[in-house]
Amino acid sequence: MKTRFLWVLLAVFAFSLTSCEDTKKKEEEKAEMEQAEAQRQAEMEAEKERMEMESNSIAAKAMATDSLSTLVSALKSAELAATFTEDEGPFTVFAPTNSAFDAVDDAALEELMMSENKDQLAELLKYHVVNQEITAADLSQMIQDAENGEATITTLAGVDLTAMMEGENIVLKDENGNTATIIATDIEASNGIVHLIDAVVMKKAA
Repeated sequence: MKTRFLWVLLAVFAFSLTSCEDTKKKEEEKAEMEQAEAQRQAEMEAEKERMEMESNSIAAKAMATDSLSTLVSALKSAELAATFTEDEGPFTVFAPTNSAFDAVDDAALEELMMSENKDQLAELLKYHVVNQEITAADLSQMIQDAENGEATITTLAGVDLTAMMEGENIVLKDENGNTATIIATDIEASNGIVHLIDAVVMKKAA
């Protein structure tokens, strides 16, 4: 009788143990599924944010602006289009219009657009970019605060542009003393801001 009772107890214990293990296993599987779903949702949200950022990026804004088609071609030739599509920045781009590029010597521009000269082209384009967001109001304030009315802006090319007022217009002076007028301001993008200029600024020749 005792033996039979013992076997019954062992059977009940074994059943309880198995039931507990099954419950624990189901809970672990449920937790794993919930974790996987949360990760999937996070990845989907991150991908959505990335796509929204890229669709409103500086490069996307430039591609959607007819008067910046030459600049877009130059960015692609210099392999910089991805930078202004994917990088979060923020950047400020002083974007030369097509007519600004038209004023550059045709032969010199064609040579820069060649694949073997992409590094030189990249340096030229970086001279039009600042690694921070600067609005037109910011520029005006910087000029106003400058002792001589000339604010210095360091570009991605590692050299400076000088911002100053010319009448009611903000003008940029390059290393050669040539100027470009900002003709449209504060075009907002997901990774910065764009100002259109009417000339291509140039670094001083080495």
